[in-house]
Amino acid sequence: MALYPSNSYGGQKAPSQKGIYIIISSILVIAVAILLFYNPFGRDKDKANKPLAGSAAESKTPAPASSIKPQPKPASSIVKTTAAGISPSVSEPDSSVDRRIDEAMACLNANPPGIIEARDRLNEVLPMTANPQKRSVVKEQLSNLADKWLFSKTVFTQDKLCSSYKVQQGDLLTTIGRQFKVPYEILMEINNISRPETLQAGQTIKVINGPFHAKVYRSTFTMDLYLQNTYVRSFRVGLGKPGMETPTGLWLVKPDGKLIKPTWTDPVTGKTYQADDPDYPLGSRWIGLEGISGGAKNRIGFAIHGTKDPNSIGTVSSQGCVRLHNGNAVLVYNLLMPGLSQVEITE
Repeated sequence: MALYPSNSYGGQKAPSQKGIYIIISSILVIAVAILLFYNPFGRDKDKANKPLAGSAAESKTPAPASSIKPQPKPASSIVKTTAAGISPSVSEPDSSVDRRIDEAMACLNANPPGIIEARDRLNEVLPMTANPQKRSVVKEQLSNLADKWLFSKTVFTQDKLCSSYKVQQGDLLTTIGRQFKVPYEILMEINNISRPETLQAGQTIKVINGPFHAKVYRSTFTMDLYLQNTYVRSFRVGLGKPGMETPTGLWLVKPDGKLIKPTWTDPVTGKTYQADDPDYPLGSRWIGLEGISGGAKNRIGFAIHGTKDPNSIGTVSSQGCVRLHNGNAVLVYNLLMPGLSQVEITE
């Protein structure tokens, strides 16, 4: 049977096999071209990749490489690690805080360690603007250093706060303490003197150049202790309950205000307590205060003292006094000097 129509359709010869292949190939080429030109997927892709108006890719003249600069990171995202192990933002208002911390750590890492230099650099941070975490770390470091330069028998030659003293004929620990504006009890403690009467002429002892002061923060139930202007240690405190709030302002340790377990009469109930009473409320020490300025001015009857209720520390539960754990009350008692040491109470 014939594969193609007969000449009856056109009167022409049937095309050759070679001609058929040429025709088929031409049709395929045209079909592929049509598909590529009108391919909807290709058009969407081109549309998706088209640059936004005004971009460098759309511009006829591409921007030179030198004019394309990477955008800097925001200052708040850039941190640096100091020797103290804190990572503050460089956008902090006072970068000298970090510098002083780094200098202090370098002093401590020296051989031998620069205890006094490190203390002084860290102490300079406290009046500056610093975040709470950094301030807490600095205070912890200073407290640890105080065990070395203050609460020990060691005297560092470059220290202006502590020095050596050669006992003279007729000296008493009480008179030496008054001379250097500190209680004699702390001199006994740091020099391992068991009884004041054992002091001998010609003996060299460590002395502290006082006085000590304290600052109480009502909002955090915290007392910070200073030797002159150098931070020493912090303590948790209890404060006055509602209606009997601990007054803010500046107080002075009364000249005759330091007592060991004094007889006390509760101003609310009128009950009098003796030191050996089982429910004696004042703990181990009493440091009487007198108000000299601010809300404290002319106020009397307030004190720093211990407590029989340690759970009251960190709460508002006293009748206006500042409460301490009994061990801390003994230490503060041994440091604050009557008539000289001041106690500031602030929010």
